[in-house]
Parts: sequence; C-alpha cells; structure tokens
Amino acid sequence: MIDKRIRLGILTPSSNTALEPLTQALVAGLPGVSVHFARFPVTRIALGADALAQFRHGPIIAAARLLADAHVDAIGWSGTSAGWLGFASDETLCREITAATGVPAATSVLALNKALAAFGIRRLALVSPYLPDVQDNIIANYAAAGIALGPESHLSLSENFAFGLVDEATLDRQVAEVATGGAQGIATFCTNLRAAQRVAYWEQRHRLPVFDTVITVVWDMLRRCGVDTRPIAGWGRLFQEA
Repeated sequence: MIDKRIRLGILTPSSNTALEPLTQALVAGLPGVSVHFARFPVTRIALGADALAQFRHGPIIAAARLLADAHVDAIGWSGTSAGWLGFASDETLCREITAATGVPAATSVLALNKALAAFGIRRLALVSPYLPDVQDNIIANYAAAGIALGPESHLSLSENFAFGLVDEATLDRQVAEVATGGAQGIATFCTNLRAAQRVAYWEQRHRLPVFDTVITVVWDMLRRCGVDTRPIAGWGRLFQEA
C-alpha cells in the first residue's frame, strides 16, 4: 500500500531567498503535504525591456516541467509579476503550464485576487519593496479590476536579492504607515519579502486582514488539492476564514 501524499510544486525566482523557507514552514504542520521547488532566472524587478524579459514563459514552462517529474499535484508560481504585467499574463501562464504538464496551476497574484473576493475587499493597502513606476503599474492594474490600492508604501528597490534583506522593523513600519488610511485590508506584495511570518502579528495589532503573496499561492494550491487549511495556525486569518 502506497500512502497518498500531496506534493506542491513551487516556481521560484532564482535570486529569491525568502519564499522557500517560509513555504516549508507554512506546511510543516500538515501531515502528508510536502513542497518542491524549481528556479528560473530573475534578478531585477523593473519596467525596462531586459527586466520584463525575465518573465517570458519559456523558462518558466521548462521549470514547471521539472516539477511535473516529481508528480506534483499542483504547480504554483510564487511571484508577483502579474501585478505590473497585468493579470492576463498569469492566466495565460497557468493555461500553458497545465497544457505542458497536465498539472493544475496557480499564482500568487491570482490567488490574492481570490482571497480579496472571499473577504469582500474593495480597497487594499499595498506594501512592497518596488520602484515607484512598478508600484504605479500594480495600482493601475488593480484599479482597472475595480479594486482601489491605497495607502501604499514602497522601498524603491530593484535588485531582487535585496528584497530578501529587508528587516522586520522596516516591514513593521511600512505596514503601520498604511494601516491607518481606511483600507479594508493590507497586501505585502513580493515573495522575496520575509513578511509571511509577521501576518498574524500585524492582523492582531492593526485589526485588518493581511494578505501576503507567499501565503496566498499556498492557500490556493491546498484548497485545489482538497486540503483543510484550518490547522495552519499562526499565519493569519486566510487559512481559517476562506
């Protein structure tokens, strides 16, 4: 008899140092669930042609095929590029991943949008490490979808590796800055921020739901695989309430 396990495959930017340990910690309390990672090249987040070319689908699909070799039950793009590229880019990517591998696919941004709908969020505060023009693109894409983003806080960084060096004190300050602006919830929007472990603290302190993009893709993948997420304690309201 072979025990049935749930295997989650996570697509990871090559310079990301945050999402793998955070994702492993997220599922540590779920017996029978494991996570497996494949990387593709991403080193800089900006709107220039070279930076945008990092998200062409060919290398991502190649990484997804490697995950499929591990017989994963779902493949998730743990990244936020659809924030500035447009949500249709992730919708197309998910279709292409499934066509290439036969495995259902999810993304951090599309999962975030599902979470916002589940909580009835129409005005969302935004925290990121990004450059001002990248942040502006994210705000514009959400506005086009009927969700107002603001207040917002960004750090004007572009090196993806540097995002993982942002300390908790900085993130605490950013979240506190946006928490008093009348939004219905807060998003920490970057999967190389070490933010997921602070979500429960921020929710208690600021009395708002907090949606972290490392968390959202895991939440969506587990739901798709029929896993009860309520045993995931200490990582915020999303796992218990949606």
